[in-house]
Amino acid sequence: MTNVNTVITMQNLAQSEDLLIEYSDNDIVIVDSIQKYVEVSSAQVSLNAIIMCTKGSIETLINGEKTILEKNQMAIIPSNMIVTDIIFSEDFDFKGMFLTNRILQDFLRDNSSVWNELMFVQKKYIYPIEEEKMQLFKHFYQIIFFTVAKEFNNPYRVNVIQSILKSFILWICGILNHNFNASIGKNYTDTANSHFQHFLDLLNASPLKYRSVESIAADLCITPKHLSLVCKKCSGKSAKEWIKEQTLTQIRFLLKETDLSIKQISDKMNFPNYSFFGKYIKKHYGVTPRKLRITLREKTQHIQ
Repeated sequence: MTNVNTVITMQNLAQSEDLLIEYSDNDIVIVDSIQKYVEVSSAQVSLNAIIMCTKGSIETLINGEKTILEKNQMAIIPSNMIVTDIIFSEDFDFKGMFLTNRILQDFLRDNSSVWNELMFVQKKYIYPIEEEKMQLFKHFYQIIFFTVAKEFNNPYRVNVIQSILKSFILWICGILNHNFNASIGKNYTDTANSHFQHFLDLLNASPLKYRSVESIAADLCITPKHLSLVCKKCSGKSAKEWIKEQTLTQIRFLLKETDLSIKQISDKMNFPNYSFFGKYIKKHYGVTPRKLRITLREKTQHIQ
């Protein structure tokens, strides 16, 4: 489905010969099925993915969390997640939608808190779908495919497809909020919730970069202290803890799965300089970046 150890972007996904692509534009790719199976070991998905397993199963780690997707289950994977140790059954197949952050935020608007709560706070990625809901999922796909195939000359074709997808996304949010108790707004004000949602949007922007609490707070026009209080109240974690978790996950992926030099990784992650990057790794892991890379790769070889 993709090359080993790669970043899945809008461009390489839309041009993939391993998948049956039903529709693509600058913000959306809709996949109908797998055309050719290719060995996959790890990938970073720069898009938001909504995947319905139609056959077989797949087992993987999403940001280090063991995840199993089986038939009639839906996986929702937010952008920039790191997917590793992928094992799928020989009959695995899926239907999926991949969306940029821009179009997803446009679709969600005032409903982004439900998405963010489940994806980033509760970290729920797999959802069983009952038969009635599965039929509705298939109907959405049929409407989209009909529009793609039969309305090619319609000047509003893209707008129609995006409107259908927006309805689909909101339908999913309704299911998630109702069935999985997305605890939105229970212990904090609308203002605090809004700041926290915008913080998550900035933190998970593509591509992932190291950012200080001060720089994100400045973008939100609030003080670093207030931002940390808001994050703690809404999620139980401070802004610094959120940033550390995202940053270290990205660093581990780049060290383990790519051939970028240590300096290139430091630059890519937007650290002030190579020395600061080395001290950051030493602080959190007790070793140099080079030693951490060796350790991460040795662990993988040991498992294999």
